[in-house]
Amino acid sequence: MTDAAIVGTGPNGLAAAVVLARAGLKVSLWEQAATVGGGLRTTSLFDRDVVHDICSAIHPMAAASPFFREFDLAARGVDLLQPDIPYAHPLPDGPAAAAWRSLETTADHLGVDGRRWTGLMGPLAAHSREVVDLLLSDQRSLPRGAAAPWLLGPRALAHAGRRSPFRTEAARALFTGVAAHAVGRLPSLASAGVALMLGHTAHSTGWPLPAGGSGRIAEALVADIVAHGGTIHTGHRVRDLAELGDVRAVLLDLSPAEIVRVAGDRLPARYRRALGRYRYGPGAAKADFLVDSPVPWADPLVGRAGTVHLGGTRADILRQENAAVAGRAVTDPFALVVDPAVTDPGRAAGGRRPVWAYAHVTNGDTRDPVDLLRRRIEQYAPGFSDTIVAARGVSAAAYEAYNPNYVGGDISAGALTLRQVVARPVARWNPYATPLPGVYLCSSATPPGPSVHGMCGYHSARHVLRDRFGVRTPPRLSPTLVRS
Repeated sequence: MTDAAIVGTGPNGLAAAVVLARAGLKVSLWEQAATVGGGLRTTSLFDRDVVHDICSAIHPMAAASPFFREFDLAARGVDLLQPDIPYAHPLPDGPAAAAWRSLETTADHLGVDGRRWTGLMGPLAAHSREVVDLLLSDQRSLPRGAAAPWLLGPRALAHAGRRSPFRTEAARALFTGVAAHAVGRLPSLASAGVALMLGHTAHSTGWPLPAGGSGRIAEALVADIVAHGGTIHTGHRVRDLAELGDVRAVLLDLSPAEIVRVAGDRLPARYRRALGRYRYGPGAAKADFLVDSPVPWADPLVGRAGTVHLGGTRADILRQENAAVAGRAVTDPFALVVDPAVTDPGRAAGGRRPVWAYAHVTNGDTRDPVDLLRRRIEQYAPGFSDTIVAARGVSAAAYEAYNPNYVGGDISAGALTLRQVVARPVARWNPYATPLPGVYLCSSATPPGPSVHGMCGYHSARHVLRDRFGVRTPPRLSPTLVRS
């Protein structure tokens, strides 16, 4: 008999399965796609020797989160490769801004704002584990360290307004480009928190790429689940909870819209209405390029970065992101670009290499993003178009067809407003439990929110163990415990 069934095999569903299976439960996972992983899928698109990351490519949180720290990807053969420059931001006029792993080098290149950048990010990097553990907590528990709230609060407030504390455009754009990872209104307290989290990890645990692609992380998680007796069913979209049979716990790695679909009238009307009021954010439109040479960035420094933010000045980024929130299409959207072979040379083969690119667009945008992103990259890398061998685009609307959790292309599984950071997906003391006995949520629509950190699944699984099985001490996740 199955003890727990998990619907959805994104990073959080897989993390939940790892915890439950290691606690000795019989776990089954259900996935509508042919392969597991959600945002952790890597495959060949044009050339069998060149693989592309279908969703996420860069993984700051996989290097930093408590779940992955204990799970220990490196010990499982997943090599998280670190670029010397985690992210760069080319500017319309003047040299590009960049964040090095070295805080001192970053400060040296930011001129008069160097000391401000060090004062902002340095203390966070020095207390990185406390800061990460606080921001990736269930947001219902007291923090273990006393320093993190005092470090984060004043800094977030200082960068939540329209007036930037930085004097130079380079530093203003560099910080705002990281804040744009919130995929929502700028500036805001939520986006400032995202910028502080991601910004400081560039100088601590880094912004790594898994050697061979993001799918390597999913493979490691699946291997551990199977080693502990878990079973995985792919190519099956669960349409009703009744399909899962007699199980003591069900965990849903689903968006609120999908939760309503599978649970339907079983949910109390008040809770169902609350899920219906959940807000989704702007969409992501993705282009995958196969190219025959590195991206010819006008500023060679940009070519050394693991991630490139294309947004122009701070004022440009605010305009682009706020237009997406308001539902207004722009021709120069904020974009993220990754040339994986810069950090992982093994991703290039036969003189060809992948280029990964996202644009932030309006929710449900139907435009094919290939030309949109090609032209965006060309602005800062003249001649890029001439390197393209093949391309594929996925509009924001099409992303929902690929993964129903991405409503309208919202890869964050919900807008990162201040309210939806603390009341996600609804206002409940235990956001993982639903009114249905034994049914729990474990997707990015629960705290601490989006990114590949596994913590939504980890927190949910701990509640399941305690509430349904009387297990109060979570199992160890060390790879030394993998069964032969």
